[in-house]
Amino acid sequence: MDQEPRAEVAQDLLSAAHSDFQERRFESAENLYSRYVQHCACSGLGKCSSQDLATALNNRGQIKYLRVDFYEAMDDYTTAIEVQPDFEVPYYNRGLILYRLGYFDEALKDFRKVLELNPNFEDASLSLKQTIEDKEEKQRRSY
Repeated sequence: MDQEPRAEVAQDLLSAAHSDFQERRFESAENLYSRYVQHCACSGLGKCSSQDLATALNNRGQIKYLRVDFYEAMDDYTTAIEVQPDFEVPYYNRGLILYRLGYFDEALKDFRKVLELNPNFEDASLSLKQTIEDKEEKQRRSY
């Protein structure tokens, strides 16, 4: 009987977080996503949908990315991947950060994984091509 209200609270947190995220109220959304993630951690993963938890982590990572907190964002993306390994979006998002930081080999792995999971992910295909070009350019300049 106690679990039902807790599940409702978790879904309310997640719904409010998604709403704030869509409305670009990022500080509030991040707080709500963090509360949802904490709830899942405290109640056990079995109490939360892996898809919901991975989405919450990915979206919280997006907020951190927008703040240019790249390493914190990558932590959230990596955790989202651990929770739901077939969710291509956090691989793509992490790949973008790795690319921006100049970690081309790691970015290539993430973009390839995205395309393995979803061959129609056009942005990942474009990012993969750009990463290959930039890696080759870096090697030509040998720096």
